[in-house]
Formats: sequence, structure tokens, C-alpha cells
Amino acid sequence: MKQQYTRRLVYLCLLFSLFSFSTRAQSVPDSTVFDALEWRLVGPFRGGRSDAVTGVPGSRTNYYFASTGGGIWKTFDAGKTWKPMSDGYFGGSMGSVAVSSSDTSVVYAGGGEKTVRGNVSFGYGVWKSTDSGQSWQRAGLDNSRFVSRLRIHPENPEVVYAAVLGDLFKPDPMRGVYKTTDGGKTWKQLLFTNDTAGAVDLILDPKDPETLYASTWQIQRTPYSLESGGPGSGLFKSTDGGETWIDLTEKEGFPEGLLGIIGITVSPVNPDRLYAIVENENGGVFTSTDGGETWTKTNEDRNLRQRAWYYSRIYADPLEEETVYVMNVSYHKSTDGGKTFKGANAPHGDHHDLWIDPEDNQRMIIADDGGAQVSEDGGKNWTTYMNQPTAQFYRVTTDNSFPYRIYGAQQDNSTVRIRHRNDGGAIDEADWEPSAGGESGWLAPDPDNNDIVYGGSYGGYLTRVDHDKGISRSVNVYPNNPMGHGAEDMKYRFQWNFPIFFSPHDSDLLYTTSNRFHRSTNEGQSWEAFSPDLTRNDPSKLGPSGGPITKDNTGVEYYATIFTAAESPLKQGVIWAGSDDGLVHVTQDNGETWQNVTPSSMPEWLQINSIEASPFDPAEAYFAATGYKMGNYEPYLYKTKDYGKTWTKITSGIDPEHFTRVVRADPVKRGMLYAGTETAMYYSKDDGASWHSLQLNLPTVPITDLAIKDNNLIAATQGRSFWIIDDLTVLHQATPEIKGKSLHLFKPQDSYRMEGRKRKSLTAGTNRPGGVLVYYYIHEKPSEELKIEFMDDSGQVLRTFSTQGVDGDTLKVDAGSNEFNWDLTVQDAEGFDGLIMWAAGLGGPMVPPGDYQVKITKDGASQTQDFKVLADPRYEASAEDLQAQYEFMLGVRDKLTEIHRTIKLIRTYRAEFDSLESKPANLESIQQTLTEIEETLYQTKNSSRQDPLNFPIRLNNKLAHLNSVVGNGSYRPTDQAVEVRDELVEKIDVQLARFKQIEQSEISKLLNVEEMRMKLDEKK
Repeated sequence: MKQQYTRRLVYLCLLFSLFSFSTRAQSVPDSTVFDALEWRLVGPFRGGRSDAVTGVPGSRTNYYFASTGGGIWKTFDAGKTWKPMSDGYFGGSMGSVAVSSSDTSVVYAGGGEKTVRGNVSFGYGVWKSTDSGQSWQRAGLDNSRFVSRLRIHPENPEVVYAAVLGDLFKPDPMRGVYKTTDGGKTWKQLLFTNDTAGAVDLILDPKDPETLYASTWQIQRTPYSLESGGPGSGLFKSTDGGETWIDLTEKEGFPEGLLGIIGITVSPVNPDRLYAIVENENGGVFTSTDGGETWTKTNEDRNLRQRAWYYSRIYADPLEEETVYVMNVSYHKSTDGGKTFKGANAPHGDHHDLWIDPEDNQRMIIADDGGAQVSEDGGKNWTTYMNQPTAQFYRVTTDNSFPYRIYGAQQDNSTVRIRHRNDGGAIDEADWEPSAGGESGWLAPDPDNNDIVYGGSYGGYLTRVDHDKGISRSVNVYPNNPMGHGAEDMKYRFQWNFPIFFSPHDSDLLYTTSNRFHRSTNEGQSWEAFSPDLTRNDPSKLGPSGGPITKDNTGVEYYATIFTAAESPLKQGVIWAGSDDGLVHVTQDNGETWQNVTPSSMPEWLQINSIEASPFDPAEAYFAATGYKMGNYEPYLYKTKDYGKTWTKITSGIDPEHFTRVVRADPVKRGMLYAGTETAMYYSKDDGASWHSLQLNLPTVPITDLAIKDNNLIAATQGRSFWIIDDLTVLHQATPEIKGKSLHLFKPQDSYRMEGRKRKSLTAGTNRPGGVLVYYYIHEKPSEELKIEFMDDSGQVLRTFSTQGVDGDTLKVDAGSNEFNWDLTVQDAEGFDGLIMWAAGLGGPMVPPGDYQVKITKDGASQTQDFKVLADPRYEASAEDLQAQYEFMLGVRDKLTEIHRTIKLIRTYRAEFDSLESKPANLESIQQTLTEIEETLYQTKNSSRQDPLNFPIRLNNKLAHLNSVVGNGSYRPTDQAVEVRDELVEKIDVQLARFKQIEQSEISKLLNVEEMRMKLDEKK
């Protein structure tokens, strides 16, 4: 009986589980229902780190670079503009790119950057293109993680060598040098030293491709340390295509003792001439003149080998044997065989790779912390890096200005605040500026004054910037400079990326965190520590970082810190803290007491990367954790509904290797969550029970943080700047039932009365268009007509768009999800062929704020939705002012239409007069009167755009110009504008009355006036 009961219970549980899964699955719409939604690239267009570059042999205009987080990029115009080439195929961090010299349409790219700094990301194996980067196929080594060099055989593009660093975060037998002879279908491991040492540099002898040189590097990162160097580091030579190797570190003159990273190059002028840059206690630049049999140190300047793990690349000039380059903070050039060097900088600095044209040593491309730049004069001049949207951001927040600004700290550069939209056509440098803090910090705009911003950076650095006054102040919690020291020396341990944020309940209360929580109510003049140490505080993980050869203590590896924190937006004093060593704490009494509420089932030592306090219940919270720096790539998301007493893991539907960086809760739609991972974007409609892709057009890139503002979703990426979805309400409304409908119209988001155009560019961010965005779904294209009408609250049609065309404007639609943008302007004034005016136009006015409707009719079936047009809060105009503006401009529009219809009738009548067989005696008089009327209303001599400078404009142009004046901004028409309008209309009406009089008394006796008017209407 007991067994039977148990079986029933198991069966019921299984049935419930299946039913629950089925219910969840049925509640999620097919993405085709809403995929007209797009991620919009905001920018900034300021390059992020690149660590691999190449030119194209035989082309002076084509180059590639591999970005750290943002995929592969190509320029077709020698660096003036850049295009992402890997989107739709792969992305993420790239460590190598190579073009075949025998067939330049063949390109290989390897994932995973060699510049293994604290925010390093892995890649996704090797990819191959046979059409110059237009399309790609997988080419093996899928789990290699970090491919730092690719070298292609000069005569056979199917033969490729790869230097594989392997998994930086744990022992990995896949490290070493690999070779393929079938274009990436299969690979053979040729060189392996140990499972913590990978291949980092690799070069083929330019005269003999069977001879190659490779360096191996013992390198490992953990959350709290970086170790560069060990017994696995070495330099090797093969003369049989990699089948056997000679250890060159044992040769005469090579430095003895522990080795770290080694860069190697071969002179194309003399293949026996080798240059190496060696990390060693007695390291520096070494050269060999006998193919590596003996070595001589030529230079030990620390400027060439500082922070060796981050640089250590060396390049022989292709045409001059004694010329050699070394990459470091500056790039250094020697013309005497490496004895002396002269430093220089490309536009950014921190240089990582260099390619020199084998036929022209003045033509080169360099990779640095600002992207890639091209030189055609040997480095005297370089192209800009302000044309590459590859910025790496750690966090994102917004302010309350209008249009609101997006804030973040760009790695290897400054912090940024950037408008999310503007009134123009693109988001460019005029829309952004540096802000408080430095490259690694959080930012916190003052809620009461958005021009006051607090920002952090490494070393506990914290500044207060007043943008309005142009002043800055340091307000560090404890200004004891920690540079060069390990975390064990610190009174307060501040991470590279420590939290800074204002209380949502008190705009004077600013929080920040070290290993303890700190708060200030006097703008940083003083700070109170109001928590104990909320970390594990394990002394074994608090030592200095770097080594064993070179220490590197910047704060990146400071461990046992509060890495993320949040206060409940609903209940003051409920504060959550997550540490980078795997603890979660909460206080419900404003810090008087703290409870350790770490989930017992969660692996130890995970980094709590983001915490989200629920916008609906103070007892609820979510967090995202990651263990990738320990070689654990699983996603970890958790939620609690009882102040952390119990937790539920919520990762169903997320790829098992898409480790999680951030989770956010929609403040409007309860149960809707958004998660950013290393590889893709996800959303959940059931409070995390199941997750689904929200990638849409977002490139494959690490998503480091998310923010939600005004139903917009903003993503900070590690390699592709900021992106935004402009209307989450579509996702809120999307249901599975829509897929089966012939037509579904989503309720539009309430929209601000402001201008703006959407124009995609290779040098500036994409703007949100002005007006209202309308989303709708159609199961198939209309068989007859799809019509979109916009109406006021009384149902009067203001503007119509149709697939059959309205005023020459034909609506284009596709089966599936569609977006339509109405710029809020009503019907234009009527014009005529050849119309030329100066500083004036025919555009209809923008509607005033209020309630409106959109109606879509597809093959006779209609749906209608309401929406609001909101006043632009930058203007102080009242509703009455804006109504007066609208009516003024509407009156001008209607009068212009009347003028231009009159001119068209005059021209029509004139043409008919010429065809009369019997011409009346008064025809000449009629013609003269019509000419006088036309020339008073319009300057008929104008036939080119600049002609109004020669032939004075007439009444229609003067009247139309008033709309340009009155329509500038959101204001009541000025008294003088009203005065001029009245004067002009009085003169216009005199001419219109003359026309009506002669039309009725004279022309109607000669022509069928009504029929001709009807024909004009039909033409319109």
C-alpha cells in the first residue's frame, strides 16, 4: 500500500511538473510576434581594446581588427569607417585574425583575447571566411577559449597554425600549438608543455614556412590573482612544420631562471635574424643572428617590458633588418637592431599588436586600448579611434534629465554620460561627455541635480563632479593610496568596480562599499561605516597579485569585497549586499543588524555580480552570480520572497555555458525579468521559472549590466558600447495567441512631442525617431490594402498611410512583426511641381499633447488603440500655448494649400486656353489678370534652389516661412508672428478673391471649371 501511494505521488508530481512546464511554454510568444523591436546602438563611438590586427596584402584600403568583446571588424577605406563583419555568425572576445597572402578572400579569426586583464573574456573557437569576411563558417578548436595567434601558410590557405592559450582559469590539456591541413575541419596538437601553459606567440619564417617559432606562457587567473610565468613558459623552434621542436631557451645567451611571457619575430630580410622580448628577472629585448642558436641581450629598458603580461609583442620591419618595434604603453621603434628605442604613441596608447605591409613599411595598422588605427606614413599620423563603437562598459545607470542620459565607465578610457536620444538624426560626440570617476567605476547622478555626479575607480578613488560649474572634488572614503600593495594591507578593501548609489528614499543619502558598507549624507565630506565585514575575509586570498616574476596590484584582484548592493525601492533600510567571495547579506533595520542569507545550495566562492531588489515587495530580491574566473561557466540566478530565508535557482532555459552577469526586474510588469549573460540576452515572463532569448539584433557580446528607464531597456556591453530597446510595452503585451491572428495591433507607448530621425551610421549612434512607434503583427501580407490612420480623441483623421499610397507615400509591410513611426505631424500643405521656396516648407504641424488613436485596417478588418502624446518637459509652455501654436500652423498650412491649388488651377486654365479653337476677345485680359495673381502669390522665376537669392520671394513663401519660425520649439506664437501672418493673409486673400471673381465671371464661361477642379483632386 505504501509503495502504491509513493508511485501515485511520484506520478502526480511528474504530471504537475509537465503541466507546469507546458503552461509556462504556452505563455511565451513566438519571437516573430515582436521581432520588429530592435536593439538600437546608442554609442559612444569611441574604440575599446583591440589586441589583433592585420592588413590585406595588395590592398591599401582593407584592414581587419579583432576586438575584445565585439567581434571582427573591417575597414574598406583605410580606417575612415569600420564595419562589424562577424555579426550574425559569432562575436565576443577575439584574439587573432589572419588573411591568406595567396588568396586574400580567405580570412581566419580566433576567439579569446591575449590581453588577459581583469575583465578578460573567452571566445568561441576558430572561424573561417572565404569571401573576405562577408560570411563565416566554424573552423574548429571550439573549446580552445583563447587563441592568441593564427598563421596561414603563404601558399596554401588550408594550412593554418594556431597558438592556443586555452582556459586561463583552470588547468587545460588543450593548450599549445595546433595545425590544420584541411582549412579547420581537423586540428593536430603539435606543441604542449603543461596544462597551465598555453602558446602565446607564433610566427612562420617568411622564406621557409616549414620553419616556425612559438612561445608558450604559463598563465592563470583566479578571482583574486594573476600569475604570469612558470616552468611551462618557453620559446621553441621547428624546421619540419611543427612535427618536432627545439627548446631555444636552453641556447647560449638566453636569460636563465623563471620565464614569463615571450614575444618572438623573424626578420623577413634575413630569416636568421630573430628578435624576442622576454619576461624574466633579467629580461628585455634579445636578438639572435643564427636562427636562435645564440642570443644577445640588446636592451633592458623597463619601458619596453613593464606589465609584461599585458604587452610583450615584438615585430621586425619587413624591409629593414635593423628595424624592430616593441609594443607597450607606448610603442617603441629601434633602427639599430634593438640597441636603442624611441617611444611614440598612436592616438590612444597601450599598444598590443602591429601589422606592417610586407611591400611598404610605411603602411601599417596598430591595435591598442582604443581599438585600431591605420597609418600610411610609418606612424607619423594615424586614423582616429572615434569611429568604433567597441567600448567596454562595466555598469550602467541613468539620470532624470530629459532626454535622460546613460552613464557608464569605459574600460581603458573615461567615464561617459550620453543622451539616449536627441532632436537630430544621430547620437554623436555632441551628445556625450566624460563624467565623474574613472575607467572601472560605478556612477551615481545626484537625483536632485543631475549635473552633480559621483563616480569611482580603482584604488578606492571616488570623485564628485559638478558639470554645470566645471569643478571636481575627491571624496574617497579612505584616501590611502593602495597602489602596488596587496589587499592584505588595506583597512578597507575597495574592488576595481565597487558600488556607488543613492538611496531611493533619501536623495541626500549616498552609499558605497568596500568590504564594509559606507554612507554619507553630506556629499562625501564624511563617511560612516555601518556594517561589519560582509565577506569571507580569507587571508589566503588577500595577498599581492601578479608574479611570480612581476607583481601587478591595481585593485582588479582585490578580493573579499562587497561587489554589488541595492536598497529596496519600497522600504527604506532594507539593504542587500553581495560579495565577490560568495556571500549574500541583508539588513532590514538600516544596518543595525545584518543576516547572512547566502543560499546553502550555491557553490562556494561565486562572485555575486548583481543584486536586484524587487520593485513590488521588499521581501523579494534576485541576484546573478558567476564563477567563470574559477573555470565554472554555469549560469547562476536566484530569487527569494522571504528576505533570503529561502532561495530558488532560476536558470531554466539559459544555455549551460552562458554564465550570468546581471538580472533586472521590470518595474511595470510583475514577473518579467531580464538577464544579461556572457554570450546572450534573455527574458522571463514567469518570474524566472523559464527564460527565452531576447537577442533580436543585438550582436554576440558580453552583457555586463542592464537598466530599465521609462519602459526602455538599456544594456551595457563589454565591447559594443550601449544598446537600448525603446519600447518594452510590446514585450509586456506579447502573447502566444497573437501568432494565429490575421492582425494584431499593440497599444503604443505614450510618446513625447519631440523631433528626431533614425539614421544608421558607421560613425555615430542611432537615434530614436521622434513621435510614436507603432508595432503590429500580420500573419501574412494584405491581399488588398493595409491602412494606418491616426486620429484625435474625437475620431477625426489627422494622417493616413496606405500600401496603396497616399500623396505618393506608399506604406511597406511584411508578414510578421512590423514597426511604424508617426512623427506626430498632420497632413502637409498641398504643393505643385517645381515649387521652390526659401527657409520654408509644406510640412504639417506637430499635434499638441493629448489623447490620440491609431487604427489599422487590413483587407477590411480594423483594430484601434489609444495612446497619449506627452508634452516635451524641456519647455514651459502650457497646453493652451501649444494648442495656439498648433492652430496657428494649421491655419498657415490650410492657407498655403489654398494658394497652391489656386496656382495649379491658373496653370491648368492657361493650358486649356491655348487649346481653344475660338479665342474670345477678352482672353488676353484674363491671362494678364491670372499672371498678376500667380506672380503676386509665387515667384515664378525660381527654377533652382538658390534662385530666391536673385528673385525676391512672394506671399506664399513669406507665409510658409512663418511656420518655420513658429514651429521652432514648443511655444505660443509670438505676437509679431501673429501680426505678420494677419498682414500676409490679408494680402493673399485679396489675390484669392480676384481669382475667384474672374473664375466665376469669366473663366467659367470658357471652360468646365468644376470638371477641371475634379481632375485636379483625382491627380492629388
